[in-house]
Amino acid sequence: MPTLDESAKGVFAIAATPFAEDGSLDLESTDRMVKFYLDCGVSGLTILGIMGEAHKLAPEESVAFTKRVMSAVDGKVPVIVGVSSPAFNPMADLTRQVMDLGAAGVMVAPMGGLNTDQKIENYFHAVCNALGDTPIVLQDYPPTTGVWFSTPLLTKLFADLPSLKVLKHEDWPGLRKITQFRTAEAAGAHRRISVLVGNGGLFLPLELARGVDGAMTGFAFPEMLVQVCDMFAAGDREAAEDLFDAYLPLMRYEQQIGIGLAIRKETLRRRGLIATAVTRAPGPSLDAHDEAELTALLTRLDRAVAAQGQDTSFYSPTTAA
Repeated sequence: MPTLDESAKGVFAIAATPFAEDGSLDLESTDRMVKFYLDCGVSGLTILGIMGEAHKLAPEESVAFTKRVMSAVDGKVPVIVGVSSPAFNPMADLTRQVMDLGAAGVMVAPMGGLNTDQKIENYFHAVCNALGDTPIVLQDYPPTTGVWFSTPLLTKLFADLPSLKVLKHEDWPGLRKITQFRTAEAAGAHRRISVLVGNGGLFLPLELARGVDGAMTGFAFPEMLVQVCDMFAAGDREAAEDLFDAYLPLMRYEQQIGIGLAIRKETLRRRGLIATAVTRAPGPSLDAHDEAELTALLTRLDRAVAAQGQDTSFYSPTTAA
């Protein structure tokens, strides 16, 4: 499997970690989920991120899950593994193990408490030193990490640290930041970098217009994200935005802080991809009102997509709830 580089583009789907009812890893669902992502035409997979509940896994579970994903992927697309940790030794150890299993690179978010540019810069120099030549996705996700990267700092990091290959942009609001980053790049401040966006894909058409290369996110309908990226690449922006708009109410619903993961996992369960929507304790779950709202949104989505002449066989609201 080739390693990650600055040419990454398209949709890197962030995968959930499936659990059985007792909270143990559900590796059978893992196989089914990976096949689904591949069938959707994703460019890559990202595992053990926030959506993957990585912080709730024991080290041996992280390795076992990675091994199962790599086996199911079978070299068809690159796999990025989240290795963020407050300590460098566990980060380096997990990185070594997943790269030995065939991962294309790793993703690292800053540890909390880095409240100045100098502290953030020193931290990522130390990360790159600890991980050697391993290709790294830098995750810029202030709403979760509490760490804010200025555009000049990002420019400096990507200029100084060649092992940083991809910027996962999840600042919010962040459209201006994308433009500033690309403008600095065009002026020669650093080599061209792949920029993939998160935030559930909520701003994807606008971000594509600002110059990003695709998405790295966990929205439960990744096939739509793939189509939108393909349409933009083909110059059909209006059709891309029309398709995107049909999914927007569900995307917005998924973005609820605290309960969003439970919504995504329940949607994946209804699509037949994972056996349960269990999140590992302590984790969120849906109540009857949430379930009803989700059913209504999925029914509405089915109708909206059908109105565009798209295939609606992905979901049958009368049988999936």
